Amino acid sequence: MADTSGASARAQAAPLPPFTFDRGPAAICAVIFAAVAVVIAQAVSLHQMVVYLIGGVLGLALYHASFGFTGGWRRMVVERRGRAMRAQLLMVAVAAIAFIPLLGFGSPFGGSLVGALAPIGVSVLVGALIFGFGMQLGGGCGSGTLFTAGGGSARMLVTLAFFVIGALLGTAHLPMWLTLPSLPAVGLGSVFGPLGGVVVTLVALALVALVTIFVERAAHGSLETVSAPSRQGMVRFLHGPWPLVGTGLLLALMNVVTLLVTGHPWSITFGFGVWGAKIAQAMGVGVENWAFWNWPGPARALHNSVLADDTSVMNFGILIGAALASALAGKFAPKVRVPLASLIAAAIGGVLMGYGARLAFGCNIGALFSGIASGSLHGWLWFAAAFAGSALGIAVRPVFGLDGFKKK
Repeated sequence: MADTSGASARAQAAPLPPFTFDRGPAAICAVIFAAVAVVIAQAVSLHQMVVYLIGGVLGLALYHASFGFTGGWRRMVVERRGRAMRAQLLMVAVAAIAFIPLLGFGSPFGGSLVGALAPIGVSVLVGALIFGFGMQLGGGCGSGTLFTAGGGSARMLVTLAFFVIGALLGTAHLPMWLTLPSLPAVGLGSVFGPLGGVVVTLVALALVALVTIFVERAAHGSLETVSAPSRQGMVRFLHGPWPLVGTGLLLALMNVVTLLVTGHPWSITFGFGVWGAKIAQAMGVGVENWAFWNWPGPARALHNSVLADDTSVMNFGILIGAALASALAGKFAPKVRVPLASLIAAAIGGVLMGYGARLAFGCNIGALFSGIASGSLHGWLWFAAAFAGSALGIAVRPVFGLDGFKKK
C-alpha cells in the first residue's frame, strides 16, 4: 500500500489561493451605493437613507450566504435535505421573539408599530400556491430574485422584470379576490397574549423543524454535515460563503431593526407593484383610477416619489448591496447567454410570483417571514400553500430544461 501521508501533509500545508475581487465593478458599485444614499438623504430624509442602508446590509448578507427559500425548499423536496429550511425556521423564530412583544407592548422608542397581519381566505390560499409554483420556474423567491439579480444574473433580471408586471396585474385584480370567502386577520399575540403568542409560534416552528429532521434522517440515516470553510476572518466576510445559521440570525435582527425604524416589518413585493404602477402611468395607463391605488397606503405611494416608499428604497439597497457583495467576492460576471426555454420559465415564474404575492399579501418575506414573526395566522396558511405550489413547480421545471425531481 502506498504511503500517502506525505501527499496529505503537502495538501494540508498548501497555501490557499490568493483572495481577489473585481476592483473595477467593486469601485463602481461602492460609488453607486454611496451616491444613492446621498441622493435619498437630500431628496427625502436621513431617516429614509437609514432604511436604504438596512437594505444594503440585507443584500450583502443574502448574497454571501445564498440565503434564498427557493433552493432550500427544492433541496427538501428533491434531496430530503432540510438544513436550509431549518435555518429559515430559526430566523423566523428569533424575529418572533422580538416582534410579538413589540407589537403587543409598543416600541420602546415611541411611535406605532404595525405587524404583517392579513385576512385568512381564498386570496391568500390561491396567491401563495401560485407564488410557490412560480418561484421554482423563476428560480428565486422575493428576496432571492433581488439578490441574484443584483449579483449579475441576466436570467434573474428577466424574472424581476416580469415579477413587476405580475405585481401590477395583481393590484388590478386584488379587489375582486377580496370579495371571495375570508376570515379576519388573526394575531396570536392578541389571542394568547404576547408571551403566549411567542410560545405558540415557537412550538409550531419547532414542530416543522422536527419534521424536516425526521424526513432527512429517514432518507439518509443522519443529518447533513457542513465542512469547515476554507477561508476565515475578514477574507471570509468579504468573499463568503457566510454560514446559513449566522446569516439567518442577522436577517432576523435586521427585520427587527426594520420594524423599529419604519414602524412595519420587512416586505418586498409592494415595492414591485409601485414600480409597475409608476411605469404604467408614464406609459399613459390610468392606474390611479384602479380601486387598489385609491386605498390610502397605495395612493400615497403612487402620488409620492419612489424614494419616499420604504419598501422600494430597501429593495434598491438589496440590489446594489448584492452587486457590491458579488464584486467583492470576485464573482461579478453576468451570464448573458441563457437558453430560450429558461428565459420563458423566468418570465412565467416572475409574473406568477408578482401576481401571487399581491393576492397573498406578500411573498416569502412579507407574508411568511414577517407574517409568522408577527404572529399572523395568514403566514402559516401562506407557508403551507406556497410549499405545495413549490413542489408542483419542481415537477414542471424539466419542461423548460431545468432540473426537477431526481429519477431513481
